[in-house]
Amino acid sequence: MRRVKLHIPGPVEVSEKTFRAFCSPMIGHRGQEFKDLYGKIQPQLQRLFYTQQLVFLSTSSAWGVMEGALRNLVSRKVLNCMCGAFSDKWFEVSERCGKDAEALQVPWGSPIRADEVDKKLAGGRFDALTLIHNETSTGVMSPLAEIAALKKKYADVMFIVDAVSSLSATKIEFDALGIDVLMAGTQKALALPPGMAVFVCSPAALAKAATIQDRGYYFDFVEFQKNAEQNMTPSTPSVGHVYALASKLEDIFSEGLERRYARHAKLAQMTRDWAARHGFTLFPEKGFESVTLTCVNNGAKPGGRVIDVAKFQKLVKDEGFLIDGGYGKIKGSTFRISNMGDETEATMSQLYVALDAAIKQL
Repeated sequence: MRRVKLHIPGPVEVSEKTFRAFCSPMIGHRGQEFKDLYGKIQPQLQRLFYTQQLVFLSTSSAWGVMEGALRNLVSRKVLNCMCGAFSDKWFEVSERCGKDAEALQVPWGSPIRADEVDKKLAGGRFDALTLIHNETSTGVMSPLAEIAALKKKYADVMFIVDAVSSLSATKIEFDALGIDVLMAGTQKALALPPGMAVFVCSPAALAKAATIQDRGYYFDFVEFQKNAEQNMTPSTPSVGHVYALASKLEDIFSEGLERRYARHAKLAQMTRDWAARHGFTLFPEKGFESVTLTCVNNGAKPGGRVIDVAKFQKLVKDEGFLIDGGYGKIKGSTFRISNMGDETEATMSQLYVALDAAIKQL
């Protein structure tokens, strides 16, 4: 079978080194070997999250932790900040969990703004809010630091942040931001196979969770904390993922965090430049573009070139690369190109050659 390289928003390419680590021989997940493995990576995870809190490992997609955060931390009402398909979905999840939820909805392509959040929280009706830092459906990165600054004003509101597609690609200082929960999946910027999430909770979040009687078990934050103190997980972990994560953390710190952030920013700009050269505009509002993927406008909003995205996607695949044809209500009227994980200027340049060849055939 011909190998097709992934440049979709996730899962992304996984290196041979990471795959080899993923396929390490099994060990008992309740034995000392696993404790040593988790204990080895814990300080590295804390550096990655910029935190002194313990970082938890969940054998689930990040959505499990996202739902768990609602069950652990919402006792009154949650404000769901919505700017795309995945942040919109968090509102639906809140309602399905039986939580009193309210939407802060902005047009797709626009970011969540701190002043809008402030207006909502000013009424004192909420004890939690949810925010997706990097909305992959629209390629929008909301100004997390500005929004997190509101925590000082609303200390009793739990700030729950999804960094699924931004953690390790841009600096997110958990402790300094003062947010309460920060989570990420492994299959995006971390460039691991899908199937595990990493997350961290503030002391305030853990204290709040301890007061919630119906927080469930599998995603009980108190249980995660108790187990992490012993370098354990509450339930059976995906041991292969932990080995792969250990390998990836070696790579991340060998490269250096600041160089990793700069690499992602440069590659994102290279993709934006490619789009501009071919007459396209971008879907995100200017100044709020993602650094891990580019969402190219293709008729979803006025301006710029419009092509047959499905045909373009097929032609690109024939060249050996898979890009995304848009998501949700903007499928086909946008398309998305990922640069996250292990991509370099050289690998992205190979993609641009394939994109150029496909464009010429339209």
